[in-house]
Amino acid sequence: MRFFKILLTVVVAIYLTNCTDKQTTNKESEIAKENLLIAIAKFNKAFQEGNVVVLESMITENYLHTNGNSKSINKKDWINYLRNREREIKTGNLEVIMHKIDEMEIEIYGDMAIVTGKITVSSKKKEEIQKNEYRITNVWINETGDWKRAGFHDGKIN
Repeated sequence: MRFFKILLTVVVAIYLTNCTDKQTTNKESEIAKENLLIAIAKFNKAFQEGNVVVLESMITENYLHTNGNSKSINKKDWINYLRNREREIKTGNLEVIMHKIDEMEIEIYGDMAIVTGKITVSSKKKEEIQKNEYRITNVWINETGDWKRAGFHDGKIN
């Protein structure tokens, strides 16, 4: 009988420890997800406004950017593209009317996350308005408490 009491005590202790670990893990995961959502919103706002300083601070050093119609480019090349885009926005040659993400799904794996969704972009250039939709996949890395985008890929929705 004493053996069963000890066994029951051990089983209950293991169960309670596992429940506490899962609750902590779930809470940590939810906090990580909330922080990532804040970072994504900040990133998208900076992209819409053409804010290169913010965007550059929010991507990893070995960042890879791939559009559905071209091969991957590195951080330096993407920042150069962003600088040209920023000039276009500041001079009024490009107006980003809308840049929003819908249908977002997030899977967090420790300090890494995969984000998928649909981006809708509406812009005006040379008095011509263009609206496009893209399916996107982003890889985000948590570097010392800050979420940074490490990879991007999109495919245009026809």
